[in-house]
Amino acid sequence: MEDGVKRESSSLISKKQKLDASFTRQGITSGILSAVTFGLYSTISAYAMTLDPLVGVVSVFAAPFVASAINDTIAAIWLLIFNIAKGRLKEIGRSLAIIPGLMVILGALFGGPIANGAYLVGIASAGAAAIPISALFPMFGAIFARIFLKQQISKRVGIGMAICIAGAILISMDGGGSVGTDFTFGIICAFIAAIGWGMEGVFSAFGMSMIDSNIAINIRQAVSGIVFIVVVLPMFNAFDLFLDVLAAPSLMLIIAAGALFAASSFLAWYVANSKVGVATGMSLNSTYVLWGVIFSAVFLKTSLSPMMILGAVIITAGAIIVSVNPLDFIKKKEG
Repeated sequence: MEDGVKRESSSLISKKQKLDASFTRQGITSGILSAVTFGLYSTISAYAMTLDPLVGVVSVFAAPFVASAINDTIAAIWLLIFNIAKGRLKEIGRSLAIIPGLMVILGALFGGPIANGAYLVGIASAGAAAIPISALFPMFGAIFARIFLKQQISKRVGIGMAICIAGAILISMDGGGSVGTDFTFGIICAFIAAIGWGMEGVFSAFGMSMIDSNIAINIRQAVSGIVFIVVVLPMFNAFDLFLDVLAAPSLMLIIAAGALFAASSFLAWYVANSKVGVATGMSLNSTYVLWGVIFSAVFLKTSLSPMMILGAVIITAGAIIVSVNPLDFIKKKEG
């Protein structure tokens, strides 16, 4: 009798271990997918800004802001279609009426018009060098969590932050293998993007404690797109350019493809967060640095200096250390 109970118990434990392993594999796969798709989004956005009517625009802000406005709006539409298909339409309205929904909106303002706008300005000005700088967002997220959420910064996080800064200094000093008066401005914009995404992480973490992540992402993209179109574009006299882009079907298809990758990246990121935890999900997502640099080199023929590649690898390593303790994986394997 006891032997039968032991065998049944052992079988249940084995099944649970297999289920946990499958859950983890799905989460890691989703995290990597989120990084790859964001790298593709970055590359497509950079390419779109080399096409008429975005190319040759005098204002350094107009083209990136128009691209951001259209990207976030189309991404919101893709996500809305996805949520309607899943029967979640009513949840969007309910979520907007509660405080966590307002926190998601606040996070959207930091992550959309401020961060995503600055990110594309950075790419337009500094090229692929802006991509790894923007990946400092886990470091800024840790700093803001310490300030606003009173979360302590551990020694590991401090070391990871120092590594990130070292990588950023390498890229900033090198010039990304390119020469141009806009490079420094682009790097500054990439830092602003990292700060904005770090702030978004703090607010969205609070908001998603009570709101489905798929709904939160949809609200985030919709709010960002609306604010871009209604506030940002008129402020920078870019609304006429916005209308010109809408009248360019081939360019709109390219931007729509980029928006689809952006929407897919957000969805995959939150699937990863739900399966392997936010820290691990963030660390996997932050590897978009390498994917963005690789795709820029392959598809856009961007010249990459050895120092820029080294800086990108260093920032990726630092972001992973900030997000998750590598020793945890070793302990799990030993267990």
